[in-house]
Amino acid sequence: MTRRLLFVLALLVVPPLCAQEKRKNVLLICVDDLKPTLGCYGDPLAKTPNIDKLAGRGMRFTRAYCNQSVCACSRNNLLLGSRSTSIGIYDLSVNFRKAVPDAVTLPQWFMKQGYRAEAIGKILHTGHGNRDDTASWSVPTVIPKVVEYLNPENSAGGKLTREEAYFSNLELGRIGQLPRGAAWERAEAPDNAYSDGKTADETIKRLQAAKERGTPFFVAAGFVKPHLPFAAPEKYWKLYDPAAFPLAKLTAPPEGAPPYAGKRGGEIVNFTPVPENGKIDDELSRKLIHGYYAATSYMDAQLGRVMEEFDRLGLAENTVIVLWSDHGWHLGDHGMWTKHTNYEEANRIPFCVIAPGLTKAGTTGGFAETVDIYPTLCELAGLPKPEVPQPLDGLSLVPELKDPSVKVRDYVTHCFPRGEGRMGRAIRTERYRMVEWKKPGEPADTADIELYDYQAEVPEAKNLAGERPEVVKELRGLLEKQPEALVKPGKRG
Repeated sequence: MTRRLLFVLALLVVPPLCAQEKRKNVLLICVDDLKPTLGCYGDPLAKTPNIDKLAGRGMRFTRAYCNQSVCACSRNNLLLGSRSTSIGIYDLSVNFRKAVPDAVTLPQWFMKQGYRAEAIGKILHTGHGNRDDTASWSVPTVIPKVVEYLNPENSAGGKLTREEAYFSNLELGRIGQLPRGAAWERAEAPDNAYSDGKTADETIKRLQAAKERGTPFFVAAGFVKPHLPFAAPEKYWKLYDPAAFPLAKLTAPPEGAPPYAGKRGGEIVNFTPVPENGKIDDELSRKLIHGYYAATSYMDAQLGRVMEEFDRLGLAENTVIVLWSDHGWHLGDHGMWTKHTNYEEANRIPFCVIAPGLTKAGTTGGFAETVDIYPTLCELAGLPKPEVPQPLDGLSLVPELKDPSVKVRDYVTHCFPRGEGRMGRAIRTERYRMVEWKKPGEPADTADIELYDYQAEVPEAKNLAGERPEVVKELRGLLEKQPEALVKPGKRG
């Protein structure tokens, strides 16, 4: 048989690439510090028409949670598919490659399958001594300013402020000696005067270029608002009546909770006019809440610009879209602000998936964890099952995306460490959250336990662990199915 005949037969058996189903593109939209203060999640005050519209195009997960409520770690969880407890990194400064040097991140796996992977904005955490991962992208990441001011008065006369230093990896050894910047800024300025507007501009250019190339793409767009400072053009502040914002009903830590389980101060006190003791009165609380909502609406408008061009380019038919936030945010509940706890407001996140030809518009899903995104996107794009050196803790949510009556998870887990080596491992079911606090490797009877009932009138008012030992036993049994937490990269307790 001649070579020419063999070639012809091969063409009859294997259809040309153009006849095969096109591989799905990915648009991953990441948002910093966004809790579900959104219209599509039932918030009556939020002005978020673009996120609401996007969520309506596919499945909105009602019980989505991060795996740890801190920026760098949550983004590790996203791009590695590994829980923090599996790699032993729990802070902002340690790069994930210290734990798994040869890790294959989510965009890397797509690159191995012939995709072009690009990041615009904040995807991995850069700052606090940490840096972006060049191996994860086909081209260098466009890294935005997370902390920025247009008016020099808001940065102590144009000086380097504490949070600016953190996010630019400058003066890290003397943060406490630097001035504080303003907690908010209201500027008569165009949208692209700030980073999120610039991120939208660049994402639009990348999508246009991807359309012209016609090859598979993985584009990650990371918006930084509503991260502090709440800097946004004036028109977004004017969307809201500050008097309409309700203040937190419960401003004390849960009764009976371990004293170390909550937080006071932290990131918020690096901004003026917040008192350095972290005690925020009602007037200042309302201003901060107003700023959070205004910054959210500003980010929403930038997403709207991206999606308008995305649709104009005709990319919707063959592109999977994910909207995800790295964690939630305390807005004065328990007297706490920002993140860094195991409580509900710091860990529940907005999460939506739009998969053409698979998800039905306006559907809702149940429980999901950040680590689920890695295997879900791989399956949705038709990629091989990942073979990677890091632990893949996530589950593919595709069965639920196909059929909303299917529930992939009955509960989620997350964690947060506290001083003296304690690790708080949490499990959240439909009704309860239990947190087990102990040093990894120590006996079970050394643990402090928190238990909260979310069917209660005020869910986190009181620690119920002592009153419901049978529930604690059941939930600890589920938690024990997971390996003990790593205490640092490569070492278990």
